[in-house]
Amino acid sequence: MADAALRGKATAFAPASVGNVGVGFDILGHAVDAAGDTVSVRRIEEPVVRIGRIEGVAGGFPTDPGANTATVGLIEMRSLLDLPFGFEVDVVKGIPLGSGMGGSAASAVASVVAANALLDRPLKMRELFPMALAGEAVASGSAHPDNVAPSLFGGMVLAAGDPADPTLVQVPVPEGVRCVLVHPHLKISTRDARGVLKDAYPLADVVAQTAHLAGFLAGCYSGDLAVIAACLDDRLIEPQRRVLIPGFDAVKSAALSAGALGCSISGGGPSVFAWCDSEATGHRVGEAMVAAFAAGGVGADLWVSPIESVGARLV
Repeated sequence: MADAALRGKATAFAPASVGNVGVGFDILGHAVDAAGDTVSVRRIEEPVVRIGRIEGVAGGFPTDPGANTATVGLIEMRSLLDLPFGFEVDVVKGIPLGSGMGGSAASAVASVVAANALLDRPLKMRELFPMALAGEAVASGSAHPDNVAPSLFGGMVLAAGDPADPTLVQVPVPEGVRCVLVHPHLKISTRDARGVLKDAYPLADVVAQTAHLAGFLAGCYSGDLAVIAACLDDRLIEPQRRVLIPGFDAVKSAALSAGALGCSISGGGPSVFAWCDSEATGHRVGEAMVAAFAAGGVGADLWVSPIESVGARLV
């Protein structure tokens, strides 16, 4: 990091992520290292944060530093640390906008990790978390950690306890398990995806969801794939958001028929994820999901990735 500070420039990669993982709305997420955003940050004498180049998107990515996920976290960093210098940010988007793959979080995370390397006294990764969260919040309208935490730390992360200052718990994933992530060529904003959700739910549904979340986490800790398969079933959010994704029911059915442990919506959608017991099963399931989207006239991109990963890092 000292070398980066001397050069005045640093570049970081932050992975995509699956928010909620079906059963953990707003509190559970895992990284998908096969895709991600790359952000380069330059330290400048002018005490401002500004945007340089933006690549990988045709439009729709804000150019106002106060409204861009890649720069809001740096504005927060400058304010909290009372920095006398500023930053210029270049963003290469590897995650499609409005995809439900944690693109806002990845840009926010990559920018604070890169900028941290330029500080005279770099912060610990946990100290970067609230800054990245502020960046992600500008896109989604509220601060929730299910994408930011796994993009920053890698693997699967549970945000436990106080939502305002959560305890971040790294959840183990059984060896060999793969995530299949399929992005249909559709776009749903996080705000729109949250807009369809009800404010209240029947007690029986809440109890069932709680049992599924507890069972899913227990299966991850014990390495019991049968328990994971039985519990990776969202009773609250998926039933409402599925209508926003054309062909979702057919895609989920295709995934389960091809051998997936479970299948649900990634974040706010339209991307759909599945967990599989091996790389080979993952590719079979992914091809079935892509074919199901295609049958409905929707093209889709496919990634098969381990869930365990190192998270954001300098590159």
